[in-house]
Amino acid sequence: MMTGSRGPLWGESGRSLCGWEPRGGRRGMGWVSWILASLLLILLPACGSDGDVLVVYTPHGRDLLEHFGERFEELHPGVQVQWLDMGSQEVLERVRSERANPQADVWWGAPDDMFIRAADDGLLAPFRPAWADNLPPGNFDPQDRWFATFLTPQVIAFNSAAVPREEAPQDWDDVLAPRWRDEVLIREPLASGTMRAIFGAIIYRESGGSGDPEAGYEWLLRLDAQTREYVLNPTLLYQKLARQEGLVTLWNMPDIETIRAATDYPIDYTIPRGGTPVVVDGVAVIEGAPNPELARAFVEYVGSEDALRDAAELFFRIPAREDLDLEGLPEWLQAALPQIRPMEVDQALILERSTEWMRHWDAEIRRRGRAQGFE
Repeated sequence: MMTGSRGPLWGESGRSLCGWEPRGGRRGMGWVSWILASLLLILLPACGSDGDVLVVYTPHGRDLLEHFGERFEELHPGVQVQWLDMGSQEVLERVRSERANPQADVWWGAPDDMFIRAADDGLLAPFRPAWADNLPPGNFDPQDRWFATFLTPQVIAFNSAAVPREEAPQDWDDVLAPRWRDEVLIREPLASGTMRAIFGAIIYRESGGSGDPEAGYEWLLRLDAQTREYVLNPTLLYQKLARQEGLVTLWNMPDIETIRAATDYPIDYTIPRGGTPVVVDGVAVIEGAPNPELARAFVEYVGSEDALRDAAELFFRIPAREDLDLEGLPEWLQAALPQIRPMEVDQALILERSTEWMRHWDAEIRRRGRAQGFE
């Protein structure tokens, strides 16, 4: 799920299917949108392409997907890349629901614990890309069913127009200070791999490595008491933070960097001083993919050196491969890497317990922090 004991760091939009996007935000999938998306996937060949169609399920952003989709189409004339953009947990649930009749070819983007679950459930097809040998241990499946493309540190973001950088939270516990009561915005955790990764790491940290979640549950109750709103999708999260409908949030560094570069939103971030979860973000061919050869070619492409350099330069992604020359990567990445301290976690324990922890959060913590006296 996160780097730590598995090795040091280097030493969650797109072109929707046939132009359709789910109502309520690109990643907010209610049951009506889910049914419409399913119907669109079934009817996909009628959407205007005489060639092959590659379908990708992904939580990655529109700009990134448009860029890589266009580049892949250039390399494979006659191919059309289509994607459905949703939260990573929703991707996992969708791939499970389509087991008997897979509708997508590639799953690109999610914390590795989700790929591990999917692989254990027989949902991912074995394929070893040429670049796999350049990944550190723990960043790929031993049976070649998924491989890491990016490493994603989690950070504390804030509205920089309202909060001077020196006054912003510098570590996770700082978010619990009275200054931020009713000023915290949280992306809906059940649909978000990012928030599940943060919650899981915090619970593990608070347990002192034992895995006993009680101290972590109390920490999350205190966070709940600080929270103004659980936001449906990342787009709304950025907008609300920019409008000062909340001043602080927890999110991933690449997405915040992308928003800073692409908009005039007054958003900045701090990298937690005491350590941060670093999510291993993967890619996989879906078992029973309608176009398995194209799926394998796409996986090969997105982990290539050229693609990873584009991802770092244009979309603020940190490559998982260890063989790339650091000096040839963007200055922002060279500056950020020394500040990132991967939080030590027990991946196997978190993988085993995270579903239980999130169920407890939903049933016993959500909107209960203040009622239990955490004021």
